[in-house]
Amino acid sequence: MSIWADRILREFPADLSRLWIALDPDGLLLDETILLGLREREFEVLPFEDSVSFRTEYEERYRSAWDVGQKGTAKALILQWRGADINSIPWDYIRAARQVSLSLADLFPNLNYGVVRKLESEHHEGLFQAYQKHVTQLLGEAETKNFVLTHIFRLSPYLLNRPEDFWREALRLHYRGAGLPSLFADHVATVLRDTSLGSLPISELLASKPFMLRAIQESWARFVAKYGVEPDARGRDQVPVEGHAYDVPFDHPDVRVIIDTMFFEGALQPIEASVRPEHLPDWIQVGLIDDPQALAHLVSEGAKRNAASLPSEGASHRDWVETARRLGELIYRFNELKAADADNLQGQLQSLQREADARLKDWVLQHFADLPSLPVAKAPVMVHHVPRYLAMRRGFGEDRIALLVFDGLALDQWAQIRDHLSTKLPDFSADEGGCFAWLPTLTSISRQALFSGLKPREFQSSMDSTAQEPSLWTKFWQENGLRKPEVVFQKGLKRSDQLALLEDVLSKPTTKVAGLVVDMVDEIVHGAMLGKRGIAGQIREWCDTGFIEKLFLMLAQHGYHIYLTADHGNVDADGIGRLSQGVVSEMKGERVRAYRSEDLAASVPPDIDAFQFSGPGLPSDFLPVYANERGAFVPRGNKIVAHGGMALEELVVPFVKIRMKKEEHASDSTSDRI
Repeated sequence: MSIWADRILREFPADLSRLWIALDPDGLLLDETILLGLREREFEVLPFEDSVSFRTEYEERYRSAWDVGQKGTAKALILQWRGADINSIPWDYIRAARQVSLSLADLFPNLNYGVVRKLESEHHEGLFQAYQKHVTQLLGEAETKNFVLTHIFRLSPYLLNRPEDFWREALRLHYRGAGLPSLFADHVATVLRDTSLGSLPISELLASKPFMLRAIQESWARFVAKYGVEPDARGRDQVPVEGHAYDVPFDHPDVRVIIDTMFFEGALQPIEASVRPEHLPDWIQVGLIDDPQALAHLVSEGAKRNAASLPSEGASHRDWVETARRLGELIYRFNELKAADADNLQGQLQSLQREADARLKDWVLQHFADLPSLPVAKAPVMVHHVPRYLAMRRGFGEDRIALLVFDGLALDQWAQIRDHLSTKLPDFSADEGGCFAWLPTLTSISRQALFSGLKPREFQSSMDSTAQEPSLWTKFWQENGLRKPEVVFQKGLKRSDQLALLEDVLSKPTTKVAGLVVDMVDEIVHGAMLGKRGIAGQIREWCDTGFIEKLFLMLAQHGYHIYLTADHGNVDADGIGRLSQGVVSEMKGERVRAYRSEDLAASVPPDIDAFQFSGPGLPSDFLPVYANERGAFVPRGNKIVAHGGMALEELVVPFVKIRMKKEEHASDSTSDRI
């Protein structure tokens, strides 16, 4: 355990109290490392959001056991309070609990609090180490910014004298997944304002990964055009758009090495070239597709690089979301290959998938319990965080919001749809992220959590059905200040002829929030006969009907801020044997079964390769048993596409802000939140 974690954990010695109240205005307890350390000591953290839901959980899961001398769910519970007035907490809790106060102001007294609180929790450990070693006197606001930039982001704006210096550091930051918080990006921009770099949109490039990637993509198109490369007009993002292309020194070795990796890992898309001059420098090849083998080479090299960079045991949830994104891009490219090339590379891809799933399983068993409690201010971590995040966005001025839930959409299928839209809609762009589905990854569990904002045990009476989704969606928004007529829910969307009736509802001035289920992908998945490569062909045909772009254009026309996500993904799976247990199983999926007791769960025959994992947020009498690896409870030898398990392609789903106007680039206040 790190010295930072030890400093926090020492506030909670064992056996002093069953119930604790942590005054935690900066959310220090809601960090994966801290939560894991507390759980190892048999403490659990429960954020106090309202007295009714807290009291229900506290009484049912903790106090009822403690009152009869049992340990219950945990030895101790920490009520985490982020508010200013502790008197908002019921008096009986205040009287019974031991109180602890935690704040960044107390832990970093010589740094400017307003600056430090802008850092994500993942940086607190590094900051604490640097603070202990280097800070001996009080630092002001500007000094604190420079201290953080130097010791956390390894960046000094005063040393960025040349274009290659700036672009190298900007690319390095985003490749590591650590773009600068806006406060620090603005500081760098201020320092560089009167230099030769001052004409660049420095703050946006440093703070927003979507803006940076679009700028690099369009700058690459302009760069290779200088060598005489002519793009195929059918390709995506081929022509630089005025105002988004810059003179990036791609030929500088420090820049080139990062650009190479971003092409191989799918962060950047190669240009499909119709004209390629002779004597083109070899290093440019990675960003071009100009012969039949170029895409196969990208897939093969991308698989190698993905395999070499899989997360380790101590990885964060952000690391797994980024890994899922890279794998999704790779699978999308694989599905675009000709059959012969795909056959040659299938073994390499499957080996990567097996290793990724094995590591993810180990991580899930240790860390998944922490995810439901993580903060959502920057982006939802799990699908049930999505409504709360959207409510925050409305508070920041996004008055009309449309949430599109593409049922069953995996990240590779999102990449395919995204590229289709890029060729059809000149004003389309996307701020791409991801979040975790609920386990088991079944529609009735994960999609209900998505629309309700609740954990599954909070809607356990309807866990086997989606019939309550409209009322749960409406209830959430009524609790967040909207009236029932201002909330719309519609499912079963998939065809263009449905859009006229939908527009009648969405065009009403009173409509503020729309929850829309697009279920074509899930329908294709459950009828798939030729695996995920076959599904890619069917999705291509569906995209060609124009339904998706018509839907997006209609929503944009009526002023909606558009968010897209999914309830779960899907995987190619192999039969491991059918479970013939009659009514023993409470819930039946092709990748998971759920039982009401340990004895029933243990009734799975030993020759079936399966494992138990109940996980957080589920009712105590709901015990899932998962097919191991990419198995399915169907006859041996059968190959299907399914969901329900915890493979990476099932568990991490897209969460995307759709943008339909060029001027709505990712430099606004939401740009670094997804």
